Amino acid sequence: MNISVICVGKLKERYWTDAVGEYSKRLKSYCNLEIVELKESRLPDKAGPAEEQAVKEAEGEEILKKIRSGVYVVTLEVKGRMLSSEKLAEKVEKLAVDGVSNLVFVIGGSLGLSEAVSRRADFKLSFSEMTFPHQMMRVILLEQLYRSFKIIRNETYHK
Repeated sequence: MNISVICVGKLKERYWTDAVGEYSKRLKSYCNLEIVELKESRLPDKAGPAEEQAVKEAEGEEILKKIRSGVYVVTLEVKGRMLSSEKLAEKVEKLAVDGVSNLVFVIGGSLGLSEAVSRRADFKLSFSEMTFPHQMMRVILLEQLYRSFKIIRNETYHK
């Protein structure tokens, strides 16, 4: 399976890059992983709702440019569907069995995802009703994907 993670913003702190590097290395045994980092749009100081919307739309356009046709898209959204680790593993396994070989996960920037990106999703996934920094979500997503593959293969890791 080919998995791409499209994310807005670069990881600046070493602890994030180290964590992403570790899970990326672990995932190599289970899938081809590509991480696509997009530049975060500049938000003016004291921006109003219209400026925030313009930033979300600009970031959304860049995200959509990176999504090829024929791929299965999972967006990470607060209002998405929450799954247990086991259910996420079942979802990934079912997609593979159904012939989905290209899976794209999308993590928006600090303002979230544009409506156009949300509409493009084949599945909207939520990790919590809480809001997390997009850098942290990248690490959490990769860890959960690693956990999913371990569950699918009945390997020790998941407890």
